[in-house]
Amino acid sequence: MEDSCMNFSRRHFLIGSGAVTLPVLLSGCGFAPQQSTSSSTGSKTLTFTTWGTDAELASFARVIAAFEEANAGAKVELNSVPYGQMFTNIDAQLQAGNPPDIFRVPYYTFGSYAGRDQLLDLSPYLESGFSDRFTDAAWAAVQGNDKPFGVPHHTDTSAILYNKAALESAGITSVPTSLESAWTWDELSEVAATLRAAQPADVFPMAYNWQGNGVTRWLSLLFQADGRFLATNLTDPAIDSDAGAAALEFSSSFFTKNFVPPNNTIKSATFASDTWYSQTSAMVWSGAFAIPDATNTLDFEWGATFAPRGERGGGDFGGNALVATADTANPELAAAFLDFVTGDMQMRDFCETASLLPTRKDLSESGIDFDVRPELAPIFLGQASTVRAEDSSQVASPDMSRIITVLQDNLESAFAGSTSTADTLKSIADGIAQPTGGS
Repeated sequence: MEDSCMNFSRRHFLIGSGAVTLPVLLSGCGFAPQQSTSSSTGSKTLTFTTWGTDAELASFARVIAAFEEANAGAKVELNSVPYGQMFTNIDAQLQAGNPPDIFRVPYYTFGSYAGRDQLLDLSPYLESGFSDRFTDAAWAAVQGNDKPFGVPHHTDTSAILYNKAALESAGITSVPTSLESAWTWDELSEVAATLRAAQPADVFPMAYNWQGNGVTRWLSLLFQADGRFLATNLTDPAIDSDAGAAALEFSSSFFTKNFVPPNNTIKSATFASDTWYSQTSAMVWSGAFAIPDATNTLDFEWGATFAPRGERGGGDFGGNALVATADTANPELAAAFLDFVTGDMQMRDFCETASLLPTRKDLSESGIDFDVRPELAPIFLGQASTVRAEDSSQVASPDMSRIITVLQDNLESAFAGSTSTADTLKSIADGIAQPTGGS
């Protein structure tokens, strides 16, 4: 739902390789000007480093213009860098003592920065009730010792994209259209078996998007099994459990039953989306971020449905937070910007234009319309609603970057090798305990 008090003007920004004209959200009854104070240096300039698609950068440019309009004298300098260079640069700048005031960070690496005291504790700067604007899962993902060290800017989670002709040729004429009717694990296996029997040997029923750091998406299956990889103290490993065994055996069956390409492993150089684009797989786990590219690129009809459910529905908690660095010279102004950028209209603009999911409760409940394939938004919003706070809080562990390596090594061995379920789970548990100090 749009705010009737939204006003627009036009400004020129440099996005990518050239100048583009973009609508700018101006302050009005929906944007109460922030009464931010400047630092002792007298500067009211913030530096903001991010990576992003053209759509994401354009939205950031719009919100920066609106923030500057609402805060007389304030300026936000946007620095866009390639994702591959982003955190090498940030780490070097933090070490040298000259980091940006604000930067963008995936939830799975957020905890490592918060755990090293490199992020600003926002508690003194945010109004009472600020947390109420976010879903429980999103707010849990930016906590460190029960204090917020960032704001959840957006999220994403994996649903299933499917090639309509491939499913129909196998006699699969309908797919789940609600969370309640989502395929169970057994039903998904039946669908995959049907596709396996109907397709040539070199065309596979599906592909899973767990390559590289996407290994965190395997955790969707663990959560669907109602399991955990960290205990409630977020220190002790909890993966060596019946739920862990169920998730590992289910995912291993994708290989033993020939449901996924043999190279659809964790450390594969071939991404799951590549096999789907080339019609080597009929279905693929994917986030909503893929929708614009798929729409512009693919020459076959495709749709989306929900991820399967085990003991419960579940999904990966993807997306990114925005954080301020601990030593920013303008903590009040930085906090004001983080407040502003997560406003309802600003978040709607970002998510709808970039095909990403909001972290605000009101937008999650009322829904948004993607600029591209808007009819798919309810599927991804519904899938995101299955993520629980106890799931996302584990992903925000300060030790997550090292846990990711443990998962990569051991799941690769389980899928591509012959390591047993019991040995794999024990090895993962032991690997998690080393960085966390758990038992």
